[in-house]
Amino acid sequence: MTTGRMLWFDANRVCAAAGVVLIHSTTDFAGRPFPDAGVAERAVPVLLRSIGEFSGSEMFFLFSLFLMALRIDRHRPRYRDAIAAQAHRLLVPFAVWTLFYALFRLIKAEAFGYAPQYLAQLSQIKTWVAYLLLGKAQYHMHFLPTLFAIFLFYPVMRLAMRYPMLGVLLVATLGAMDHAQGFLYAIDLAPLTRDYLVRVTKVCGYVGYGLAAFGLYSLWKDGLPRGESRLIRRGALYLVLLAYLATLPFYGGALLTGSFPVRAGWDYYGHFLMPLLVFCAFLSSQYSDWSPRWSVMARYTFGVYLVHPAVIDLFDIALIKADLALSPALLVVTRFAVVLPVAFGLAVAIGRLPAVAWTIGLGPTPWAARKARPQPGAVPA
Repeated sequence: MTTGRMLWFDANRVCAAAGVVLIHSTTDFAGRPFPDAGVAERAVPVLLRSIGEFSGSEMFFLFSLFLMALRIDRHRPRYRDAIAAQAHRLLVPFAVWTLFYALFRLIKAEAFGYAPQYLAQLSQIKTWVAYLLLGKAQYHMHFLPTLFAIFLFYPVMRLAMRYPMLGVLLVATLGAMDHAQGFLYAIDLAPLTRDYLVRVTKVCGYVGYGLAAFGLYSLWKDGLPRGESRLIRRGALYLVLLAYLATLPFYGGALLTGSFPVRAGWDYYGHFLMPLLVFCAFLSSQYSDWSPRWSVMARYTFGVYLVHPAVIDLFDIALIKADLALSPALLVVTRFAVVLPVAFGLAVAIGRLPAVAWTIGLGPTPWAARKARPQPGAVPA
């Protein structure tokens, strides 16, 4: 089952990219669930956000960890070589996009009237340290440094490749993470110090996604018969519905109060287990008649993830400059309808330029390409 394109996997990636864009399209200009609007006006944005959160950044963690399991299983690299490859694949583009968003946010800061405060932040060393260690240059940039830190634990994740049942430990790692973070938010700490400590707990907790991904890879590699796949799909869809029901208090709170409540209890587990359950639903649909077009679009999903916040900011700035007052429902629907295709278009454009395609995971870096290119007069091996 490990040969050929994994069309189910590519379809999941495309849907997840659309989901992330939808999540970030469903708030007001300050990232809030329209606190100044009435309950009825917030209904559509909150509903769309609940649909978007069938995906999320945790889904992209699963994708990356599943693919890492595949690479490790095929090539068996040494730990040092595997980590060096991930550092080159993740941290070099991360540095480029960090610089881009640090400067790009000046455009939004100028449009929304807080450019002096933002420039003052950029002049502080701690700001750049937080940008590089926590990914604070933009709200989605946390993904790359966090993913790299999770990769450091891949020898632990390999246990689940041998014993797939260990994937259920995700529930325990999420519980430990929630317990530790509750303590960190309850004590008096400097905000930035708390952010660093919370990120440490998040990395340790998210190793559970690696256990789940390596376990699922092992099961998929061994082969799931059609009949068992159908059973798994039915169970996964039921658990997706159950997880969605568990998160209703969160969305209900946002709808009634105009602010996002703290996730707790079953709401917390429903949210963080949802990506795994959706992933299982796609995996168990591997025998479905997926179109090869999913694979074409999937090549650009990482690019969509990286560029879409910039497109959202430009859309919002255009609305502000045009002095257009849209209802919350019309705003989020229009924003999503514009941002998703534009983000895909930008990703495709970047992917077709060898000089920058590597920044979205397509092609080698220019210096690596030059190193691999035969030198004049060299004798072929």
